[in-house]
Amino acid sequence: MTVAQKRIRAAGCVLWRRSAADGGLEIALVHRPKYGDWSFPKGKLKRDEDWLSGALREVAEETGMRCHPGTQLPTVHYMANDRPKEVRYWAAEATTGTFEPNDEVDQLLWLPPAQARSVLTQDMDRDLIDALLDALHEAGRG
Repeated sequence: MTVAQKRIRAAGCVLWRRSAADGGLEIALVHRPKYGDWSFPKGKLKRDEDWLSGALREVAEETGMRCHPGTQLPTVHYMANDRPKEVRYWAAEATTGTFEPNDEVDQLLWLPPAQARSVLTQDMDRDLIDALLDALHEAGRG
């Protein structure tokens, strides 16, 4: 594999919480102005960083949230700038924190699953909502 083909390693979380208003499930989506898209918090791993540590760091950087990681969700593969990219995701319950807009992420939305599914930019991300719902159901939290 040449340098141009070297796989990009990234990680993130499908961040969730219970609504204070009705106890319903809410999923966090971030808006990245550079790409004009809505996605889950995620980003490239630092050198020698493990996948889960990278996912938790990215959640904190992009959302200001601390979270409790749960089940690993499906890995997403796609091409980015002519290089293969692998993004590993975890289900993660938000515990504390406050969002502050920054250069990388200018908006954070907490949405019910059906609404989150309709707002996500990439079709491949929608499957991760189903995987989260399945994981929470299996854990007796769904």
